[in-house]
Amino acid sequence: MRPLFIATFAAALTLFSTFAPSAEIPFDQTQFAAARAAGKPVAVVFHAGWCPTCRAQAPVLKELSQSSEFKSLTLYIADFDTEKALKKSLGVTQQSTIVVFKDGKEIARSTGATQRELLASLLRQAVS
Repeated sequence: MRPLFIATFAAALTLFSTFAPSAEIPFDQTQFAAARAAGKPVAVVFHAGWCPTCRAQAPVLKELSQSSEFKSLTLYIADFDTEKALKKSLGVTQQSTIVVFKDGKEIARSTGATQRELLASLLRQAVS
């Protein structure tokens, strides 16, 4: 009986996750590459804990990522101080930079934006 319960619970969890709004997740190169290759809408946020602009962006991005408008978007949070190879490959030189991808290609980027509407407009480019 227990294996049936576990299988049912796992199936329900999987089904629920397909309807859950997008979430911020820590950057993972393998997942990011797979999402880009599949043409999924993704954005990478270069965040630094010591950066006041990054701290101002964080709650706004979290709110946006949880809204139904951005449910198909995956928002990767990359540590500005440790993701050196990623920064180099994307040409990122400043923290608080957001790079947006659609159909596997970069379509927009912004550095230092903290206003909700500017960030929403930036992310909207990936899902429209």
